[in-house]
Amino acid sequence: MDWQNKRVAVLGLGKSGLAIAKVLSAKGARVIASDSRTREELQEVASQLPEGVDLEAGSHANACMEADLIVVSPGVPGSLPVLQAAEADGVEVIGEIELAYRLGQDGHAAPIVAITGTNGKTTTTTLTGEIFKAAGLQAPVGGNIGHPLVLLAEEPADWLIAEVSSFQLETVYQFRPKIAVWLNFTDDHLNRHGTREAYFTAKKRIFAQQTAEDWAVINADDPALAGLIGELSAQVLPFSLSGTIAEGVVVSDGWIVWRKDGDEVPVAPIADIQLRGAHNLENCLAATAMALAAGITPGIIALALRDFRAVEHR
Repeated sequence: MDWQNKRVAVLGLGKSGLAIAKVLSAKGARVIASDSRTREELQEVASQLPEGVDLEAGSHANACMEADLIVVSPGVPGSLPVLQAAEADGVEVIGEIELAYRLGQDGHAAPIVAITGTNGKTTTTTLTGEIFKAAGLQAPVGGNIGHPLVLLAEEPADWLIAEVSSFQLETVYQFRPKIAVWLNFTDDHLNRHGTREAYFTAKKRIFAQQTAEDWAVINADDPALAGLIGELSAQVLPFSLSGTIAEGVVVSDGWIVWRKDGDEVPVAPIADIQLRGAHNLENCLAATAMALAAGITPGIIALALRDFRAVEHR
């Protein structure tokens, strides 16, 4: 995409909003950075904006009225009247994850591993990054943790590993991860999404653009998710702590194993894993499934699982 002189409104000036403003300004876009906070509250933020970026404080109205494209931060709800009015006028509204994906497509994009779920995202994302690193792969981790994905999208890498929230998934359209995992689903963020169904729909967007060349990793023990296994376009690699599935990544006789074509391929003994608790073992199963989908060997996965420690504050 040619960004030169394209008028882009960036709504919300947290970490991701600042990153978006910097990246697009460097590409020649005419960026209007907008935040609901007052100009006084934004003094420190304003000092970090690139030269030439306009700042609108206390409102989003002017930014939205003048934009060819609006990029919203995760904390900005799509229900805002100014956003709905802009969309009604034909202005496209996307989020940072979608922007990062499009920037990657403009160059030589690394395939994306995307992780979502109500719980366990950060631990699973971090662990997945460590497994890929153990395999000798350059696989930076970002998105909802670490660096905004927009800062990583155009960097040379073998893979890009992203934690993505429902807020971020609300505004994806072309976003197509090579490997996507949905860890679990329980009621959450209903003050933003309104209903359980709307929250579920937002999460499900992680799979929307995948094809048969891609992988969807699903928690087969979660009754809300198990029904997706037969309806997705991607190849499905389920995981199950209960071990009741015939194909997928399970626990069997004290080992994490990959049930495949009637055989059980041993991956790692549970006794070697430092993470404690059934929820963390589920996270390990999910990370193992993603690594296997990426072609990483069981031996490397076992070493990374053995060496991984709990994420701080988790």
